This record gives sequence, structure tokens and C-alpha cells, in this order.
Amino acid sequence: MITINLTKAKVITHDARRVARAAEFAPLDVKATIPSEAVAAEAARAAIRTKYADIQTAVDAAADVAALKTIMEQLT
Repeated sequence: MITINLTKAKVITHDARRVARAAEFAPLDVKATIPSEAVAAEAARAAIRTKYADIQTAVDAAADVAALKTIMEQLT
């Protein structure tokens, strides 16, 4: 029988969340430096921050590995 450490699984899921968030931010980091695109880029960045804050809350609240697996599937 394989036992999965839920705490370590959450750390792995948080790491995957950070990678996915950084990938979404990357194109906006450049746009944020262009005056004509900065406002729209910051609005998009705010939406991404909200999205990943919600995912972080879901990871922290996950009661089992199945819940974390569902979250990981959303990140890929």
C-alpha cells in the first residue's frame, strides 16, 4: 500500500501553482512597461492574482489527495 503525505503533496501543488502563475504573468510583465498597454496589463495581472489566490485557498483547504489531483489537472 502506498501512503501519500498530504502536507508534502500540498507543497508540490503550491509549487505547480507558482509555476503556472509565473507563466501567465510573463507576457504581461513586458506589456506593463509599455505606457499604452500598462493599464490593460495591470487589469489582466489583477485577474490572474485573484485566480491563483483562489487556487491557493483550495490547496490549503484540500482534505485529500483526490482534491489536490483535481487542482493539479487545472494547472496543466
